[in-house]
Amino acid sequence: MHDTALHCLVRHYSANVSDLAIGLKRPSYFADAASDDDFLKRLGERVRAARATRGMTRKALAHDSRVSERYLAQLESGRGNTSILLLRQIAAALRVPIEHLVRDERRARRDRIALIGLRGAGKSTLGARLAKAIGAPFVELDREVEREAGTSLSEVFLLYGQAGYRRYEKRCLERALEANARLVLATGGSIVSEPATYELLRSACLTVWLKAAPEEHMARVVAQGDTRPMAGSKAAMHDLRRILAGRAALYGQADVTVDTAGKSIEQSLTELRKAVSAQA
Repeated sequence: MHDTALHCLVRHYSANVSDLAIGLKRPSYFADAASDDDFLKRLGERVRAARATRGMTRKALAHDSRVSERYLAQLESGRGNTSILLLRQIAAALRVPIEHLVRDERRARRDRIALIGLRGAGKSTLGARLAKAIGAPFVELDREVEREAGTSLSEVFLLYGQAGYRRYEKRCLERALEANARLVLATGGSIVSEPATYELLRSACLTVWLKAAPEEHMARVVAQGDTRPMAGSKAAMHDLRRILAGRAALYGQADVTVDTAGKSIEQSLTELRKAVSAQA
């Protein structure tokens, strides 16, 4: 269940909404590709531009890269080896950007920090401050879902059900990863319950579980102005404990755990920065 309300169950209509019905689009790297010739031409232009930016001759690049000048000349003229085209086809079949297959995965993951945990853990507050401190964009996945859907999360659930929300969530995550080589991402509390989306998140980001006691989760949600859980506080706390217990093992798969229980925002931010720095 999504955490927009800790105690209120959201009714579902249309559990099997199609992607077309909610207007989802495939990521750009799955769209109809340009011709192979155009792709190789653009690749060659980028190599040539990168070499020029660094003031390198083709001979120097050939020496440093241990690639023949003849091959570099072919590459820069748009006549590169067809192996790159095969790699491109493989990436499309796997439904991942081509750079996902060739980048330094460890470095790429360190540059994207994803905060997970229940609502009230501090993902939005700490995420925004961490992003500012390290000079990276801050993205709230639920806000991206609302922007994509053109309506509130509650309406997304009412109109499309949880299945529809999940499709929006995965689509927005793909878009955020595609658009940002560096970012701090605050996720929805239930993202760990969707295996494919959680696996994508863990493969592309350094994941951090912001952990707190159930009572603190509840108190922080109320402090944010959501008093609905207090309408049936005993039942709400029971639900909260159950959700936290059910997801603990999934949250525990994160690369890092930062316990924010009993700590101020400043103290939690300090611990979060230390934990992230330790992974560098």
